[in-house]
Amino acid sequence: MRRLALLLGLLALHQTHCFEFVVEGEWETETAIRGDDITVKSYKVESRITSRFCHTTVKSSVVNSGPNAQSIGFNVQIPKQAFITNFTMNVNGITFVGSVKEKTVARNLYAQARARGKAAGLVRANSQDMETFKTEVHVPPGSKIEFELHYQEMMQRKLGFYEHSLYLQPGRLVPQFQVDVYIYEPSGIASVETLNTLGEHFSGMAKLTSSKDKAHVVFKPSLQQQRKCENCTTSAIDGIFTVKYDVLRDSNAGELHVSDGHFVHFFAPANLSPLPKNIVFVIDVSGSMWGVKMKQTVEAMQTILDDLTMDDYFSIVDFNHNVRCWSEELVPGSTIQVAEAKKYIQNIKPNGGTNINEALMRAVQMLVKASNQGMIDPRSVSMIMLVSDGDPTVGEIKLSAIQKNVKKVMREEFSLFSLGIGFDVDYDFLERIAMENRGVAQRIYTSHDASDQIRRFYSQVSSPLLRKITVQFPEDSVSDVTQNHFDKYFSGSELVVAGKVLPSESTTLNSFTTASADRLDLSLQTEADYLELDAALAQQQHAFTGFARQMWAYITVNQLLVERSLAPTAGHKRKITQRILTLAVEHQFVTPLTALLVESEEGKERLLADSPNDPKQGCCAGGSGMAALGGRTPVQMVHSIPPWVQRTTPAPPSHAERPLPDHITIVENDPHFIVHLPKNNMDICFNIDSEPGHILNLVSDPGAGVVVNGQLVGSKRVGVEEKEKEKVNTYFGTISVFYQPDGIRVSVSTDRIDLTHGRNNHSFTWGATADITQDRVKVSIVKDSKVMVTVDDKITVMVLLHRVWKKHPTHVDFLGLYIPNNNQYSSQAHGLIGQFGQEPEVRVFNLHQGADPLKKKATMQVKGNKLVVTRGWQKDYRRDKKRGSDVFCWFIHNSGKGFIDGHYTNYIVPRLDSFLALPP
Repeated sequence: MRRLALLLGLLALHQTHCFEFVVEGEWETETAIRGDDITVKSYKVESRITSRFCHTTVKSSVVNSGPNAQSIGFNVQIPKQAFITNFTMNVNGITFVGSVKEKTVARNLYAQARARGKAAGLVRANSQDMETFKTEVHVPPGSKIEFELHYQEMMQRKLGFYEHSLYLQPGRLVPQFQVDVYIYEPSGIASVETLNTLGEHFSGMAKLTSSKDKAHVVFKPSLQQQRKCENCTTSAIDGIFTVKYDVLRDSNAGELHVSDGHFVHFFAPANLSPLPKNIVFVIDVSGSMWGVKMKQTVEAMQTILDDLTMDDYFSIVDFNHNVRCWSEELVPGSTIQVAEAKKYIQNIKPNGGTNINEALMRAVQMLVKASNQGMIDPRSVSMIMLVSDGDPTVGEIKLSAIQKNVKKVMREEFSLFSLGIGFDVDYDFLERIAMENRGVAQRIYTSHDASDQIRRFYSQVSSPLLRKITVQFPEDSVSDVTQNHFDKYFSGSELVVAGKVLPSESTTLNSFTTASADRLDLSLQTEADYLELDAALAQQQHAFTGFARQMWAYITVNQLLVERSLAPTAGHKRKITQRILTLAVEHQFVTPLTALLVESEEGKERLLADSPNDPKQGCCAGGSGMAALGGRTPVQMVHSIPPWVQRTTPAPPSHAERPLPDHITIVENDPHFIVHLPKNNMDICFNIDSEPGHILNLVSDPGAGVVVNGQLVGSKRVGVEEKEKEKVNTYFGTISVFYQPDGIRVSVSTDRIDLTHGRNNHSFTWGATADITQDRVKVSIVKDSKVMVTVDDKITVMVLLHRVWKKHPTHVDFLGLYIPNNNQYSSQAHGLIGQFGQEPEVRVFNLHQGADPLKKKATMQVKGNKLVVTRGWQKDYRRDKKRGSDVFCWFIHNSGKGFIDGHYTNYIVPRLDSFLALPP
């Protein structure tokens, strides 16, 4: 491939400077600094990552220490998904400053400069696996040159982590060599590490310091440490420097960051069970796949097939000039079927032509047939995974016709993922056909690790957690929102929505996310203060304060580039082009439609950094799709904008809950039971003095199929002496609601809320408001406050969260329980609370003064027993969680003896989903 570089000539002539620019051919070297007899005084790289957006600066200071004039080059490799934002150069005191302009404007200025005989040059960045920025300056002896390049990119989460990679190839020993990576994540950093990607020579040299929300990685090898060997004069620094990290997430609702008049919403839920998938592998076995390509594809497929589960359905279509199916129908991913499929793959012998159209038609027909026959779970994910290394040569060979054919037969619930092996394939076509059908494409590089690249890509899409995700905001609160509807969310990835914040009297912005999981419908809510993050950023020395504004522009430009490539008409394409140009110039991004014009301070000399399109790279080489990093697995943004994107912000879903009546049965504190008897218009109180770990049955209703149990936790124990002297207080630490007909259990603890159904478990934290529906069970979570569980619209249970000071010597977090008396139990209901669904007759008489004048005593007649009771009060914390409101009641001593059926120990059950064996 021809690479174009700028050659700037600076010659001393009659004590004046004369410049001449020449466009030359390919450079032989890939090192950052090129030239003989030069001294690289310094080479410094600094990356500032704030809320997943990164601004990187590369600086180098070079001196021509030789006796003759010579050319000195500056070569920086940057990730494909990054946008260059500026380049400055100082040559012997003459400064060149960059500015991004519309490509036609920049080229006209460049042409005018050349026509007048002024300085002009062209820098093109276009290589196979990365952007390569190159410039070269010709200087006399003793000249000093300073280079400075800036670029920006969004960190993309893959398989649970963000990776920031820097290409370090100084080409020589550098006295001042330093790399600094500063990370600031407002929500907190979960983990951070440096990968040993530069080799064992530099193992352990990167120093990492981190706190809750900040991390700093510095790599600063001394001159001696840079040497390949003790007496070598060459540098061992040649490769990729990688920092890997992830952030803390309080909830599955995501994080909402508001700064500088813009917002960014990050959505990366975890602890959800994967959706079952239906997948048809479509594999090119034409003659061009012979040898290493086929061997690596087979190796990858062996591992991929092993990943399938019994809940998954699959088949294989292989094609050359003919199309064959391993199985005409989808089959479950059982051990036997997987073994048979692996044998089939192993015996494939590549030969013949390439009939892509017929192969894809067959794959779609297979999914359609399975869907029509009811084999496909409506909540499952159906996908086609195409692996090919060349253009079609048999059957329909017109790419646009194939694209139309596939789009016509693909159903809305199907997705197509394309893997293009090598550079013979038309990657632009694979990318278009994938994006039009709710998928993405990725180039597989024919190196020794091609099978790993295929496996890694599959890993990113093999675990779908959610479908039909939509992120919404209140009306008139935001504008210019980026893609806010996504077809799928895969485990370990991240969905990002950004936009502008409109002026408002409110001080907070809310976001509402709806999605479908495995048998679940979710509605999640989170919020952010308008000013809080800006105040925090102002206190950070190394944060990138303009991150939100630039990230919004970065995402928008990338999505527009994809829309432009899919534009159905020339007029539509022109409109999108103008929007891209306006944004790119405003935010100083070098895109395929803009250029970086670098001028001297007087404007007499000009350089042009140009980023042209390359059809083999696909439609969006600037950044949102696939990008290869130094021969490693290409970086991928799994959720590039598809054509079905919704940019609207409809009204958010309602989070209204069914209100509970004023008088209600309550269990609070240690645990104090307050049973409301509506017919008698009175409240009865009693305590249960049990042991930590015991599970008490509260409601057992085999007729309705509902059981409510609570597990006790004990207060903290200060020491052995106190343990022996004092009784341990107990509280409810977990409340479980089990609905037997649907096999669903909702388990609420002080840490999280779990929904379990068979082998599937979905976990949510208290960190966000959420509404969850699974079959006939509804769960509403109010952030850091309460959970409402409703079963079959007949039985409701509310759990209230009580947080205590973490350092308190004895207190622990606990739960309160609130159950309305109008729950529709069956006649079989029992339990400590359920038995009072059939309200007993109660008579209180013989009221008299007790030892405590505030607590009168009386006699209660109930269930054939006469009990001595005391008038007192307990607390209802629904309206005031700190102080509560008083509920006056008659207190029954001895763990409710005589009021409850039998002894309280009769209500201890073995598991959280256990019904009472026999009512007491």
